[in-house]
Amino acid sequence: MYDPRASVIEKRLQNAGRVIAVSGGKGGIGKSVVSSLLAFSLRKEGYQVGLFDLDLSSPSDHVILGVKNLMPTEKEGIIPPAVNGVQFMSVVFYTGDEPTPLRGNEISNAIKEILCITRWNKLDFLVIDMPPGLGDELFDTIELFRKAEFLLLTTSSRVVFETVKKLLLLLQEMDVPVVGFVENMKRKNDGFVERMCREYKVPFLGEIWFDENFEDAVGNLEKIYATKVFKDTQMIMRRIVVKQMV
Repeated sequence: MYDPRASVIEKRLQNAGRVIAVSGGKGGIGKSVVSSLLAFSLRKEGYQVGLFDLDLSSPSDHVILGVKNLMPTEKEGIIPPAVNGVQFMSVVFYTGDEPTPLRGNEISNAIKEILCITRWNKLDFLVIDMPPGLGDELFDTIELFRKAEFLLLTTSSRVVFETVKKLLLLLQEMDVPVVGFVENMKRKNDGFVERMCREYKVPFLGEIWFDENFEDAVGNLEKIYATKVFKDTQMIMRRIVVKQMV
């Protein structure tokens, strides 16, 4: 059955340029940090950027960014608030600290409802912070964000890579663009992720070194900008931008 929301969502997203979905299959590998820092590194380069936290059950981008006392503006839908120049949308604006248990069609309906009412201004980049897993959110993203390119996150752990590999193979099977791999929370130069990228013929975009002091900067963007994690993310961001230009 045709869902009329699809055409509404397509219209809502017509102002979005490149859509970068940051994913990794597993939880706890830093998708929210990388998504948030990628969005703000793009903004610092002068791009118009949106950040959408698609984790409906456990959103956390607002914690990283230190977002407090902000709400979308209601005007023929909702306009995401700007955080240091980045348009930011999250279900947390409406759920607060309350748990949001959803399953099956409830997840898809919630995503579609949010996208139907969200009015993005003109964007060069829309960064999506994907939830873990290969569930409904993944397939809804592929269906609704037709221009989406996936940025895959992994660590040097073989256990983590096995999960991310399943996501990669699924995306390749569905002919969904994969912009490349990023090795997050890197602790040593073992070359594992680069070897895997060569084996699976996917670009390796770089690494983000583990920084035990990053936690102290969480919630304060000015402190985050001074971290090694942010500087590493800026390098990766530039490779993503150049990859589109060539």
